[in-house]
This record gives sequence, C-alpha cells and structure tokens, in this order.
Amino acid sequence: MTSPAETPGSDAFMASLAGLAHGMEGLARDAAAVQIREVRLLAAAAALAEKTAAGSPARVREHDMVLRSIAAELGGIMRVADRTMQRRIDEARTIVEDYPSVVDAWESGRIVRGHVLTIVAAGSVLPPELRGTFADAAIPTCERDTPNRVRPALEMLAQHLHPRSFAERHEAAAAGRCVRIVPGSDGMSELIAKMPTAIAEGIHDRLTQMGRAIIDTRGERAAGGGLTLGIDGSDESRAEIVSTDARTMDQVRADLFADLLLAGTPALDDTRDTSAGPLGKIRARIQVVIPAHALAGDDHDACDLVGRSPIDAAAARQLAAGNSRWERLVTHPITGAVLAVDSYRAPEKMRRYLQARDQHCRFPGCRQAAVRCEVDHNVDHALGGKTHTCNLCHLCQRHHSMKQFTCWRVRQLSGGVLEWTSPLGRIYREDAPVPAVAFTPADVTLPPF
Repeated sequence: MTSPAETPGSDAFMASLAGLAHGMEGLARDAAAVQIREVRLLAAAAALAEKTAAGSPARVREHDMVLRSIAAELGGIMRVADRTMQRRIDEARTIVEDYPSVVDAWESGRIVRGHVLTIVAAGSVLPPELRGTFADAAIPTCERDTPNRVRPALEMLAQHLHPRSFAERHEAAAAGRCVRIVPGSDGMSELIAKMPTAIAEGIHDRLTQMGRAIIDTRGERAAGGGLTLGIDGSDESRAEIVSTDARTMDQVRADLFADLLLAGTPALDDTRDTSAGPLGKIRARIQVVIPAHALAGDDHDACDLVGRSPIDAAAARQLAAGNSRWERLVTHPITGAVLAVDSYRAPEKMRRYLQARDQHCRFPGCRQAAVRCEVDHNVDHALGGKTHTCNLCHLCQRHHSMKQFTCWRVRQLSGGVLEWTSPLGRIYREDAPVPAVAFTPADVTLPPF
C-alpha cells in the first residue's frame, strides 16, 4: 500500500515515477551502447576470417574453418556454443555491412534493437544491393511505432522492392521444404514441417474437419442418438468409451496427425483395443536407456532417448517390445549398472561403450547426439594413435573437420576428460557427461522381457 503522500497523482508519487523513468532511460542508452559495441566487434570477427582466408587457394573452405575457429574462441569466452556464436557473427556482419544507416539510427537513439532485428528479418528476402534502399525507407516507419507493429509494413515494403516476382521466389523457397524435430520437456517434442502455405493450411483444415467430425460423433454417441447396440454389447461398450473422450480439438488434431502419418488411417479412440497405435508403426534404430523398473511397469521415471530427450516409460516399453532394431540398454534403477544389452544389429563393443560414455559430441558446448557423430582418434591413427577408448571420442562432422583443419587441439586425460586448446592457447576442459548407464558389476535378477 502507498502512503497518502505517495498516492497516484501526488507530488511524491510523480517524483518517484520520474526517477524511475530517468533511470530506465539511462539503462536503455547503456544497453544500446553495449549491444552496438558487441555487433561491431562480432562483425570485425567476420572481417578477420575473410581477410585471413583471402589468399588461400581453397578460399571458401579456409574461410569457413577460420570462422569456426574464431567462433569457438569467442564462444568459449562467452560460454555459449560455437554454433551460436557463429550465428551471432553472421548476423552482426549482415547488420553492419548491409544496413549501415540502420546502425546509425540505432546509435542516435531513433530506433531500438527490436527495430534493427525486424528490419534485418524483413530485408532478408532482398538482394544485398537493395537492402540500403529498403533500410532508408524502413527507418522512418520504425521511428513512429514499436517493432511488432511495423513488421507487417516492412514485410510488404520488402516484397514491393524485390526485383523478382513472388511466384518465382515461392518456387525457389518451396525447394527448401523440410521437416524437423525440436525436443521439448516431459517427454514431448515439436515436429515442425516447413512447406508451402496452401498445403500447410490445407493439412490443418483437413485435420480440423476430421477432428470436428470425431467430436460431433462423440456427442451423438454420448447422447445415444443414432446408435444401434449389438446383442453382444460390443457397440454399447464402444459408445461408453467414446462418450468419456474429453480431448480438446488441439488434442484430437494432434492424435489424427500421428495416426495418419504412422498408421496410415485415423483411429477414433485408441483405448478401445490393445493395439500399439502410432508407436507400433515406428521403425527407427534408436538407442533407449530403460531402467529395469520401467520395464516392470513403473511409470514414475522417464526413460532416456539417448542424445535427444526423455520419453515416457509406457512409450519406451512399447518400443522396446515391438521393434527388434532398437538397441535396448536395461539398467539398474539405483546403481545405473548395465543389466542387459539387446539389439537387432549387435554393435561393436567399443563403439557401444563410447556412445554410452560420450552421449554427444565432445567439443565444448555441442549437443549433437553421439549416434550422429563420428568416432575420432584424438591422436591421429596415421601418427601412431591407438584405437583405444582412451584415445577415442565422438565428434560431430563440424567439429571433427575443425579439429583437422584449424589450430584447435585436443588431449584426452583419464576418465574420458578432454582438454581442448584454442588457437590463442586458452584451455577448455570437457568432462565426460554424467553417465546414463554405469558399467559396474551388479548382482541383480533381470526382469522378463
């Protein structure tokens, strides 16, 4: 509660508010100055990579390797992944080189960082030679409103200035259509499909229509309208199950999406039988770490989809039982000791151990799953390095080639600890991840599976 002297509109209140506003103005100026300084510094890093590789016969590859090395050096200082730092460097170079007038407006306080990012995003469709013209027209619009409000106008302006027709650009963009997965929490992930808008809208509309039909049918069955009950009671039981279905439209759409893609046909309600549903159609080679008590029916703990994200125990049991190509590591729920290893294609023992030990690429900050990485000899085999676990680790293709073509060096210590040395001589210690499994003896009775 405010005191009588600080009620809204009072002199004391207005003085306090003025102090807050003044402090915020100063903070905004200071933050902008730091942000601009960072952008210019990162753009200079890009210029350094360009200059260093200028005389190289294999200029493109050399430039990429130098840029990777610089990004790793700066990423180590800022404690971010080198890929993240390289994206920041690329973005900073675009801002400084393609939009100098935008940087000037930012420095003078006419626009803020959000405007800068909006201008860059909208102008990304334009060839570099037109971005200056676009920026000069975009800045006055940005000065009048907030970044989120000016975005549509800037996008339309960019489309208007583009020398190629929208149809031509759409045809080229459609060549980049793809599907990707973004792991989430609590055993969930986002499956993102990039495709032409008309197709995406059509898919969503069809899922909506099918979902509405399911929900409408659910209501009719709950009311008993238009339903003929069989003598054996099978239809009656089915009506009771459907009437208890309380899924929302979003949930029904998601279930239909999975059914259509994995099973080829939608199911009104998977609970009416004991089929595996969409999970039964998965045919992937994925390593899953399943605690023994999860196989026995305990659903409390998550199971580890190695290199990706946790999945629920019920899904892990279904996948482990129904797909012979899954590599199953059954572990003790307390000690983490390996109880059983079972797979369709028996993996080579050393590689299996390294996958369990490393879990992901062992370059600092990288999380590329070990199953998608290459096994690297820390001391090159051609130079006498042994094929032994103390000289092997997983590196993704990006960092494997960076180790090969740049001045980054790695040395493996005991316990799987890696010691990376940057071109500047900085040392980055990479400890082995906390093991999903522990290779220690355990006198435990295996559960049946």
